[in-house]
Amino acid sequence: MRLPPIVNQTMNTASSRATSTSMKNQTMAKLLPKVASAAAVAVCVSCSTLPQPIPQPTLPPVVTTENGRALLQPVAFQALPGWADDTLADAWPALTASCAALIAHAATAVIWHEPCAVASAIDPRDAAAVRAFFEQHFTAYQALAPDGQDTGLVTGYYEPLLNGSRVRSARNRYPLYAPPDDLLTIDLAELYPELKDRRLRGRVEGGRVVPYWPRADIDAGRAPLAGKELVFVDDPVDAFFLQIQGSGRVLLAEGGVMRVGYADQNGQPFRSIARVLIDRGDLAPEGASMQAIKQWARQHSDALPALLDENPSYVFFREVAPDPAAAIDGPLGALGVPLAAGRAIAVDPRSIPLGAPVFLATTWPLSTRPLNRLVLAQDTGGAIRGPLRVDFFWGFGEDAALEAGRMKQAARLWLIWPKDAPLPR
Repeated sequence: MRLPPIVNQTMNTASSRATSTSMKNQTMAKLLPKVASAAAVAVCVSCSTLPQPIPQPTLPPVVTTENGRALLQPVAFQALPGWADDTLADAWPALTASCAALIAHAATAVIWHEPCAVASAIDPRDAAAVRAFFEQHFTAYQALAPDGQDTGLVTGYYEPLLNGSRVRSARNRYPLYAPPDDLLTIDLAELYPELKDRRLRGRVEGGRVVPYWPRADIDAGRAPLAGKELVFVDDPVDAFFLQIQGSGRVLLAEGGVMRVGYADQNGQPFRSIARVLIDRGDLAPEGASMQAIKQWARQHSDALPALLDENPSYVFFREVAPDPAAAIDGPLGALGVPLAAGRAIAVDPRSIPLGAPVFLATTWPLSTRPLNRLVLAQDTGGAIRGPLRVDFFWGFGEDAALEAGRMKQAARLWLIWPKDAPLPR
């Protein structure tokens, strides 16, 4: 998990991710042989959110290798479905944001300096010039699973709006916390380079590293979080789903809007409450949307705390100051740039490099209407694992929530990569 950018703690809201959130936390049981020499640990840690999508027979399974990398097959731009019809200039602000982040780091600047320099001289209002830019300076590669499969899964996420206050009250009494002081993070790459980006989370108790408090204990006040309250909101379900989305805005009772973003996670595994409700027979699989879960919560308020405790994963936040000069008014993704509604996706960065343009071919939620467009890979998510798995950012507000909550479509992907540059490894 990266800081400070907020991260999409992705879950399939149609089967209620984020967050999220998120990158490559591993269960201590799997990694114990590698870290035993560093600490005798019994931490139960996993991806910060690893909700599983509800099985849907009409969608082919995503087959991945252990490292999750995609096979990349070069194709002509004309072979991309809808390429000629997409308004590519709509993705230009997102591309510009990616360029700013990519050329700021030596490792990526080598690949992106030339195409980004060319892009800076192009007028995005010139549709022909924008199209020629991609076709002349990039190559399209279809992303395939290791077995050659070309179709995967796309879900959606969004930036929610909550109601709250900086001061606890009878109405606003559900806190969003900053990371606690006793949360211990072990960066395994410092011990074992082959475990790059792998982190464990826990706490020290009696000289031992133990798992950090799960959600039930945090909500019961057992974790030392006094004084770490960022803001108090009026709805525990909204607070729960904010943790899944990874970022959002809070309309303050005293006036103004507070933006919050992902800061850290307790290291406990994610368990989908949608799956709990389905397994209990309270919701049908085809109707287990985020909206349906919220309706169930309103009808079963007494049983709600126990349901939320079924998911031990817990996300901590930080306040995010918006940049008034930013061309995009969106939350920061894993790349550290604002996400543009409808033009940003979360990916597995082992297969699709962060910052890269991607052409996505799918359909609008609950329909067969084509949704084919150029997007930018600018975020990651806990449930976004494998070469053919992405999460589509719908933006902010209720309309975005509606589309994100019901999106679960088949999808094909093409990586748009700088011409003659070495392919990602």
